Amino acid sequence: MSKTSDIKKRERLQKVLARAGYGSRRELESWIDDGRISINGKKATLGDQVDSADVIRIDGRVVRLPQHRRIKARTILYNKPEGEICSRADPEGRATVFDQLPRLSGARWIAVGRLDINTTGLLLFTTDGELAHRLMHPSSEVPREYAVRVHGNVNDEILTRLSNGVELEDGTAHFESIKEGGGQGANKWFHVVLREGRKREVRRLWESQGVTVTRLIRTRFGPIAMPRHVRPGRWQEVSDAHVALLAELTGLKRYIAADDPVTENKSRVQKKRLHQKSTHRKSSQGKEKSLKPFSRKRRNKGRDYGQ
Repeated sequence: MSKTSDIKKRERLQKVLARAGYGSRRELESWIDDGRISINGKKATLGDQVDSADVIRIDGRVVRLPQHRRIKARTILYNKPEGEICSRADPEGRATVFDQLPRLSGARWIAVGRLDINTTGLLLFTTDGELAHRLMHPSSEVPREYAVRVHGNVNDEILTRLSNGVELEDGTAHFESIKEGGGQGANKWFHVVLREGRKREVRRLWESQGVTVTRLIRTRFGPIAMPRHVRPGRWQEVSDAHVALLAELTGLKRYIAADDPVTENKSRVQKKRLHQKSTHRKSSQGKEKSLKPFSRKRRNKGRDYGQ
């Protein structure tokens, strides 16, 4: 059986490369603008479409796209400590979140959103650029939950305004829910949820009411909550079931992580073996010799393509 390419029709260049894990769509669009990507030897431009017959290069190196339609990409969660930035490199030499992540071969980690240097907690990384793009896109409205400690006088009127909507410099914003989390005097904890990821949005909302945020921790992103046992600076693999839930949130139907063709193939083989063993057992009871119905020749193992 011949292998079929992951591209069955012509698609936008940045979408194809993002799906293969070379970066987020936004990042890839900047690479196209910078002239780092070519198609069939010619400089790529925004809007270009490609298919399986095209030769794509990034910085002169040929891009090898996956040869199976279903890709099992990796997704991990990371407990970001205070003091780390979300860039891949920093001219000032500060620590970055990428320093602590596991090394990859033939793929790269893409951060799903960002947290500022003073914010801690849950940060997701994936090798699937299309999944990352959809999770970050405002239309997906993925809920993000934060534990926030504030300093100042917080009354019911302030909480009502934060729930109904406050006008910021980049538009109206609000918390979908606000729950008190304890504290004494002027220092109190709240648990807040919003469905977008504008820059420093949680801090700016509280500051608009004359309240200062003294600590901010992201505790949940969509269906993924930060496990208590994952300490700051540590990471953990996200299960296939949870990745499938993330994909479902964004309407990404092609990415059903729990539906792995390799697993399906193993399941069919196991059922066939059970059936053949049962047939052989019945034949043996009748004192008739039977040929081995199942070849024990080793099957070709499937591969996960993380590019």
